[in-house]
Amino acid sequence: MSKPQHETYGPYGHDASVHTAETLPSGVYKDTYRPAYEAEAYFVAEPPPSRTPTVPVTVSDEPGPVRPESEAPATGGRRAARRRRGRFGERPDSAVRRLLPQALVVAFLAGGTTAFVAEDKAVELSVDGRQRTLHTFADDVSGLLDEEGLRVGGHDMIAPAPGTALASGDEVAVRYGRPVRLKLDGQERQVWTTSPTVDGALRELGVRAEGAYLSSSRSRSIGRAGLALDVRTERTVTVMADGRARTIRTNAATVREAVEEAGIALRGQDTTSVPPESFPRDGQTVTVLRVHGFREVREERIPFHVKRVKDHSLFRGTEVVERPGQPGLRQVTYYLRTVNGVREKPHRESSEVVRRPRTQVVKVGTKPRPTSGRGADGLNWRALAACESGGRPNAVDPSGTYGGLYQFDTSTWRSLGGNGRPQDASVEEQTNRAKKLYVRRGAGPWPHCGPRLHHR
Repeated sequence: MSKPQHETYGPYGHDASVHTAETLPSGVYKDTYRPAYEAEAYFVAEPPPSRTPTVPVTVSDEPGPVRPESEAPATGGRRAARRRRGRFGERPDSAVRRLLPQALVVAFLAGGTTAFVAEDKAVELSVDGRQRTLHTFADDVSGLLDEEGLRVGGHDMIAPAPGTALASGDEVAVRYGRPVRLKLDGQERQVWTTSPTVDGALRELGVRAEGAYLSSSRSRSIGRAGLALDVRTERTVTVMADGRARTIRTNAATVREAVEEAGIALRGQDTTSVPPESFPRDGQTVTVLRVHGFREVREERIPFHVKRVKDHSLFRGTEVVERPGQPGLRQVTYYLRTVNGVREKPHRESSEVVRRPRTQVVKVGTKPRPTSGRGADGLNWRALAACESGGRPNAVDPSGTYGGLYQFDTSTWRSLGGNGRPQDASVEEQTNRAKKLYVRRGAGPWPHCGPRLHHR
């Protein structure tokens, strides 16, 4: 005989119980089940009439205690037995009606269990490398993430993609994005990685870590909050100093560090051709500048201003210095230096005024000029002659260019109608020619002594 096995699955697909029962051969099966009340009705013989009172048992459709007939209304005889037979004869149909709903429920549960088992899926879920097996009723990856309460964003990696249909045996991987504030060779930027370690993040970002300086170890884990990472790759730098070139491989953070790694010392005011604190680039050539400098203080004149004032007592074209100007004086500090033996242009650092300049005041004539030499008779020609030649008619300057009382040059003397040399003419002729010159040009021909014409 075969023993069929019936399985019942619990809510998570596990085997709840296994029942076995012996199966009869075909055609031999016979229903031997009878309720107790049917057995009494069909197989218990009717007791013979007797005068001895009996205590019959009342059977009810409802479960409950069995009570003696004496507690019910008194009945007896064949009429009562027939009533019991008629009542018991209706019980098989009632039992069938009562068992039918139970059979339908059992069948429904069996079908539901089959559907339950069909929808359940066994899936491998990996979250940041932590893997586990779980059962799910989700139809796709998005449903699975919702079931597990996994919230993902734009920087996270989900494989397969959300919305992909799920089947039993599928693998779903989730890797959360981590922010990394990366400073790579002096350039800082914000990047994202799904790798949980520094080494994986460098590979993911395509950063060559061999020979590089790392602010964190490659095995360090990266949390969900991220980290700051400084990476300086190895570069080739050439340093020129003291007539020699040195090429090194370095991951220095500044040009100064690279120069020191090349075995070159910066002393005093020495510097480099690029800012010493700048980042050294691959293939860059850096020149060391040997600087010798000193400071020097120089005195410089401050020119004075000229103030011109109109004077109606002076003829036009005549200017008289009422107050001579005086230049000022300042002290200026210059920084002088030589770079690799070459002297540079002085650099002005500071200045201090020692004496302020005094403004010169000049009177400018506005009176109409006379039309003839006689109009100049009122001027002080004696004072002009004393200033120009010391009052000597035959005076000649050391160069031999100017002569006479008023120091005419030969060309000017002849333009005024004079002959020969001015120092050979009489005093009256020299004075008349001087008055004529004044009518033409004012006191301009005598820039230094001209103002004396107006002094009394």
